[in-house]
Amino acid sequence: MRAGLSVHLWAAVGLMAALALVTVRPGPAFTAGPPTPLWSERTLDAASPPPSPWVELARMLKPAVVNINTKRFEGGGQPGDPFFERFFETPRRAVRSLGSGFVVNANGYIVTNNHVVDGASEIKVRLSDGRELTAKVLGRDGRTDLALLKVDATGLPLIPLGDSSLLRVGEPVMAIGNPFGLEQTVTTGIVSGTGRVIGDGPYDDFIQTDASINPGNSGGPLINVRGQAVGINTAIVTQSGGSVGIGFAIPVNLAKPVLAQLAGMGHVVRGYLGVAIQRVTPELARSFGMAEARGALVSAVVEGSPATKAGLKPGDVIVEYDGRPIARSEELPRAVAATPVGRQVRLIAMRDGKAVTLSAKIAQLAEAEEPATPGPKGRPALGLAVETLTPKLAQELGLPDRSGVLVRGIEEDSPAASAGVRAGDVIAEVDHHPVKTVDDLTRLIHQHQADVPTLLLVHRQGGHLYIALPS
Repeated sequence: MRAGLSVHLWAAVGLMAALALVTVRPGPAFTAGPPTPLWSERTLDAASPPPSPWVELARMLKPAVVNINTKRFEGGGQPGDPFFERFFETPRRAVRSLGSGFVVNANGYIVTNNHVVDGASEIKVRLSDGRELTAKVLGRDGRTDLALLKVDATGLPLIPLGDSSLLRVGEPVMAIGNPFGLEQTVTTGIVSGTGRVIGDGPYDDFIQTDASINPGNSGGPLINVRGQAVGINTAIVTQSGGSVGIGFAIPVNLAKPVLAQLAGMGHVVRGYLGVAIQRVTPELARSFGMAEARGALVSAVVEGSPATKAGLKPGDVIVEYDGRPIARSEELPRAVAATPVGRQVRLIAMRDGKAVTLSAKIAQLAEAEEPATPGPKGRPALGLAVETLTPKLAQELGLPDRSGVLVRGIEEDSPAASAGVRAGDVIAEVDHHPVKTVDDLTRLIHQHQADVPTLLLVHRQGGHLYIALPS
């Protein structure tokens, strides 16, 4: 406060001195002449290149990005239905939301995310020239979060699709969309990663970018330096609701066959094998006598499925599918989905440390069925409080299992807890031997070789999971 007061006093004194000087001294206080400009307005040569290639690309491609405004109803009854409003007091509430999309065909075909239009009773698309058109949904695919829309317009500016397999980490990219309703916002960044699995669905294969992506960007394009869309912006990791530099886009190579089917049939036909799978950890690889952690571990086989008919068994590790090596479990669902229905494929699986070759005839994945999906990761664990699961206990707890050993508790911060074993798991096998009682579990663990992990098969929430316990 005192420092501030001192400054103000000196300013006042200086002002009075100046006034006195002007009064006593004749003539003008300043010499006449043109003022010196505070800044330069030098015009750049028109032939000079732009400061960034993004400038021209943004100018060319922004007109192909659209704003998608949807209306959906929440609550019971039918909109405006007086019967429901009077007797159930549940009038439906109209909810509006915004998203992005981009034109891929000049005749009005627009790509966006399924979650942008899912459940919408009305979809309006606003073009870059200000026109607002009603859009029709040609098809949606929830498993890849893609949707294809159509508006009644021709000659629209479009963004060509590129080849996402050519993307490299560190490559610059640009995102265009409508975050928070701010139309045709452009942000830039780099490819932070490829092949990301974020648990969004069975076919996760995301491009990660640090280009700023926020609510409202969903469905907009991720563009490379060639001016091609290489991804469809879909998701972010955030605790604040805004961008923190971790965004994800669907690769266009995954989207192309989906969009082609949506345009032609309105839905997607996928191959179906009929297995539940999980990732092979180094501990699990040792348990199965494998030299390295690779492939997709079969934790369950659907009865009557192509997998059952081919002879696949729980505990098999699929390392090759139709001539394609399977390095990670996430690769198998995508490979199966892309297989034409009815095709005979060759499988190579590791079983008891040896490779076996099987043949499966791929069926069609029904809407109610789930594809081969990576389950939770198994990690080594020991130290459990267990109880024999009886039919009566299973009924009381609402468990589908009728035998096995129920995990009643687990020590906090114990190896079992860090491994992922949970209270409520039902242990069904130890080293491929069935477990029906606590005595079975104790005996089989004691009989186990000390130098290799113990392999558990557990049932969890209707699914199956292998876990390797350290020796």
